[in-house]
Amino acid sequence: MAISVETFFLNPDAQGTLQAQIQEMIAEGILSGRFRIGEKLPSSRKLASHLGISRITVTLAYTELLASDYLSSKGRSGYFVSTNAPVPPSYTPTQKTVDSVDWSRSLARTFTGGDTPHKPQDWRDYRYPFIYGQADASLFDHANWRLCALRALGHKDFSALANDQYDHDDPLLVEYIARHSLPRRGVIARPQEILITLGATNALWLTAQILLNRGRKAALEDPAYYTLRDQLVNTRCQFEGIPVDEDGLPPELISDDTDVIFTSPSHQSPTTTNMPMERRKALLKRARDINAVIVEDDYEFEMSFLDSPSPALKSLDQEGRVIYIGSFSKSLFPGLRLGYLVGSESFIRQARALRANVLRHPPGHMQRTVAYFLSLGHYDAQIRRIAKTLHGRRLVIEESIKQHGLTISGSGQFGGSSLWMKAPEGTNMDDVARKLRSGSVFLEPGAPFFAPVTRKQNHYRLGYTSIPKSKIEAGIELIAKEIAKCNK
Repeated sequence: MAISVETFFLNPDAQGTLQAQIQEMIAEGILSGRFRIGEKLPSSRKLASHLGISRITVTLAYTELLASDYLSSKGRSGYFVSTNAPVPPSYTPTQKTVDSVDWSRSLARTFTGGDTPHKPQDWRDYRYPFIYGQADASLFDHANWRLCALRALGHKDFSALANDQYDHDDPLLVEYIARHSLPRRGVIARPQEILITLGATNALWLTAQILLNRGRKAALEDPAYYTLRDQLVNTRCQFEGIPVDEDGLPPELISDDTDVIFTSPSHQSPTTTNMPMERRKALLKRARDINAVIVEDDYEFEMSFLDSPSPALKSLDQEGRVIYIGSFSKSLFPGLRLGYLVGSESFIRQARALRANVLRHPPGHMQRTVAYFLSLGHYDAQIRRIAKTLHGRRLVIEESIKQHGLTISGSGQFGGSSLWMKAPEGTNMDDVARKLRSGSVFLEPGAPFFAPVTRKQNHYRLGYTSIPKSKIEAGIELIAKEIAKCNK
């Protein structure tokens, strides 16, 4: 039996080369059971004519599927679905499963992601995407990243790619962080004091799980990174939000019974405030006086294009009291999901054990690829390119904000990739954001950053990592008009 050529069509919105699309189409047909073992595929000439593409493209796709045993070839007879193809089981379920479990009784614990908002997956389709934390493909060094990834796939690096390293990290990546990344922040650490994580969020989770439980108390900034608040809720610990001021977290407001202090002193999230040196010293003293541990999230120090950033809080730590968190999400791309924890060896040992119980270690190939990208100088070149571009966008967005009468609440004196904004009192930025989306404008309402008891509806964040400079002014004008409408 032959498979009809009319079964095949190309999706104009599909990703990848035509050859890859054909391979995927045939493999999906086999895996779903639509194409069965022994069935003959259309000839390469006939399929190419039907799809309106080159015959060599179809031939190459068939050849790849032949090599992976999805297809077999029978001389001049053509290509057939291979007898070794990974076809689905031939049984049919006899009855529909009905979920009769009372999960309200069966769940030992429940977890929340209540404050963490869901960002649209189609944000790239927006004409004016003032979204925070996403990558601009035009700024990424695709060519050198691809070369580093291919090098990490080589025979020499096979063990880093394929082996279960249990609780160990890539030594090349750890060495680069210890010798290059951390010294830029004034931090000196040994390999035993560094742990690779699946991004800063994973580092915060590991830290919260180790340091907090129902009987302990945490302090965090208000407003703060919303996912951190959700993580603290899930530890069942007590925690209080400390209102930040123009200098960041006020140490004197931290309660005496606090065990862990979470802070982002170099670029407060989301207000972008930089904590002055005197307050950093005061925070360390306060932590020492109450015997608390400080968790420092240094999530955006690489984006300091207006001025050199202050040294990390960790660099002032003489007692091993500060746990430092870094990330490559903002400087490379967020989908990478690689960050790192730096702390006393005793703490890192516990973090390593917990990580091993959950996920062993971040993928070895990704770690080795990043290690090559960093060590060969591509990373520094990319940082300079991003900083230059963001600086240009920053000048335009600040001028546009001034021109249209909007108010910056926190601008980040060293740079960064976003502005913290404030609309007039009484403005509900959730409503504004929803209306703007119909005009292809995306911005982030600020309410989720605040604790529920202090929640403010009139703040919002404008990211400028992914919006072209040429579109900023028009987007800001639309935002200003919508805010004005809501305040008539």
